[in-house]
Amino acid sequence: MARRSASRRDREDGTEPESESDRAQDGPRGLVRALGLTAASALVWGVAHLSTGRRWIGALLLALFTVLVAAGVLAGTFYRSDLVHLAVRPDWLRTIAVGLLVLGLFWITVVIRSYQIVRPAGLSVPAHTAGAVAVAVVCFAVAVPVSWGAYNTFVYRDALTSIFRTGGSNGRKVDAKDPWNGQSRVNVLLLGGDAASNREGVRTDSMTLASVDTKTGDTVLFSLPRNLEHFQLPAGPARDRFPYGFTGDGPGTPGLLNEVYQYAEEHPDVVPGALKNQRGPELLKSTISGILGQPVDYYILVDMFGFADIIDAMGGVKVKITEPIPYGLQGGVLQPGERTLKGKEALWYGRSRTMSDDYARMGRQKCLMRAIAQQANPQTVLTSFDKLATAAKRTLATDIPQELLPALMTLSNEVKDGAQINSLQFVPPLISTGAPDFALIRKLTAKAVAPPPASSPSPSASSSGAANASPSAGAPSPGTPSAGASTAAPSGQATHKPGGESKPTSLDATCP
Repeated sequence: MARRSASRRDREDGTEPESESDRAQDGPRGLVRALGLTAASALVWGVAHLSTGRRWIGALLLALFTVLVAAGVLAGTFYRSDLVHLAVRPDWLRTIAVGLLVLGLFWITVVIRSYQIVRPAGLSVPAHTAGAVAVAVVCFAVAVPVSWGAYNTFVYRDALTSIFRTGGSNGRKVDAKDPWNGQSRVNVLLLGGDAASNREGVRTDSMTLASVDTKTGDTVLFSLPRNLEHFQLPAGPARDRFPYGFTGDGPGTPGLLNEVYQYAEEHPDVVPGALKNQRGPELLKSTISGILGQPVDYYILVDMFGFADIIDAMGGVKVKITEPIPYGLQGGVLQPGERTLKGKEALWYGRSRTMSDDYARMGRQKCLMRAIAQQANPQTVLTSFDKLATAAKRTLATDIPQELLPALMTLSNEVKDGAQINSLQFVPPLISTGAPDFALIRKLTAKAVAPPPASSPSPSASSSGAANASPSAGAPSPGTPSAGASTAAPSGQATHKPGGESKPTSLDATCP
């Protein structure tokens, strides 16, 4: 009796591991205790080892677990911005995915070994089977979230590398220390294409230049109508073919702005050196650069029909409809009120022209983009991650390089932290699409992106500053100020009509 008591004290002091014979004394009733210690070890590594006197290995496991948890807490608390940067680095994403798999295997090994050292000896077959099943359940509970994390990391990396290529466009390289290359603004052309199985080619019915201040995140959205005419193509082979402005490619193409993309894809000689599926974006970027008098750095093309898949993956998007909007080909109607639209409904909401026009549709598209940005919360993204990634691969195309993504993520945080987002639409009555006043378009664009003056300047100084703010990226187009000039409001004066504002207006104020 004295020897048994001494042996038990030794085990309690951690000086002697518990032997098989000691565990056999507990019999089958010790199975519950063993499973409890195993579950505890799954939550905190080393519990089972310490309870059986294996102090060295138990302390090592506990220390390793503590370091991992502390590192995760510190990273999530103090280095969140750095984690966001890692999330757009394909090399790090691969490392993270592999690391998660290794962590999962090690974790499962700890669980199995913990059960082995605390399992009572002499269990009956039913008890032994029950114990093995219980441990398998614990291992499964560990494996599922770890495997899910690794799988989604691989899916995310695949989508990232499929959409964003390495290396900048036009031979530009991204300097990590100065990703914007000294630019005060970065201009991204947002395109909505309507490619579909029942029609040939791509028409860019939605064209918006997002000009973002690289320091504050303040953004101005410049929208151009799809039916803009008499614009010049950039200098070179394209302008040589259309010296007096773009006139289209035959009777079925009257020479509208939304035809430029497909024309370039079908006529490689107007964009020499550009590859297939890059000719359209390059020519359209240069064309819009000339129209607005602003450089166009990058583009993002969203296939509008694939866009519906993204909405469905989000679980729908909530919008406020102010008037009935026809839906579908069977006479359906999206009724006014607060609505959660599915993918196809949202597509019709953003594209329907029945009982309205292109310009009302442009306004709804801006509000739809705003609603999606506001409602794409982390919970929605996580619960539908694989669907969103798959839809994004089918839907998005861009020339934004992977190397620029960390800087873009930082800039997007500035936008979310309260940056001002304004919209300026070059539509009637401000601009006549049939006879545009391109000088007015460039003047208003330059004024909208000009830095605020340090003090109140004189009218002449303001005019000079606006002129100086317009870069030389686009050569002046020869559009004549006829109907456009007569219907436009004076510079700086709002017309108070839909689509008639001559200065940027806030989306918060214009969207219902």
